[in-house]
Amino acid sequence: MKTLLLSAVFVLEICSHLIGGGGAGGSAVKFLPGFDGPLPFNLRTGYIGVGDSESVQLFYYFIQSQSGHPESDPLFLWINGGPGCSTLSGIIFEIGPITFAPLKYNGSLPTLISRPYSWTKVANIIFLDLPVVTGFSYATNQAAHRSNSTQACHHAYDFLRKWLSENQEFVANPFYVTGDSYAGELIPIITQIISDRKE
Repeated sequence: MKTLLLSAVFVLEICSHLIGGGGAGGSAVKFLPGFDGPLPFNLRTGYIGVGDSESVQLFYYFIQSQSGHPESDPLFLWINGGPGCSTLSGIIFEIGPITFAPLKYNGSLPTLISRPYSWTKVANIIFLDLPVVTGFSYATNQAAHRSNSTQACHHAYDFLRKWLSENQEFVANPFYVTGDSYAGELIPIITQIISDRKE
C-alpha cells in the first residue's frame, strides 16, 4: 500500500510539472522531479480545444526529435491504448526519451533516466491523451464527456489541424499516426479522415 501511495504521489508531482496552459504552442518543460538536471530534449505540453465550442480539451506532450534535424525528421502522432491509458505511460514505459531507473524500491521517489533507444532520437512525437477524459484531457460539459471512437477520431483530426497551424515548421514533415493496443481501432479512422479532408 505504501508503494502504491508513493507511486501516486510521484505521478502527481511529475504531472504538476508537465501540465501547462500553453495551447497549441505549448509550455516548455525543462525539469522533471526524479531526473538529474535539465531535460536533454525539448518537451512542450498543453491543451487544444476541439469539438463544439471547444468543449473537449485534449492534452498533449510534444517531444522534438533529438537527431539535430527536427525540421526534416518525421512527425508522429502517438495514441496509447485502453481506451483511457494516458500517453505518459507511452513516454515512460514504451517509446519516450525517459524511463524509470531499474532500482530496488527504497522509499523515495523513483529516479528517471534517459532511454538511449527512444523513438525521439529520430522523430518528432506528439503524445496525445485521446479520447476525452484520458490522462489530462477533459470535457467542459457532460455532453462532451460522452464520446465514441468515431468522435474521438474527429477530435484527433481537429487537434492536428490546430496544432499544425501553430507549429507550421512541421507541416511539410513526413507524418505518421502511431500507437498501441486500442489505438489500432482509431488509427485507420484518423488516417481516413486526414485523407478525406486533406487541405
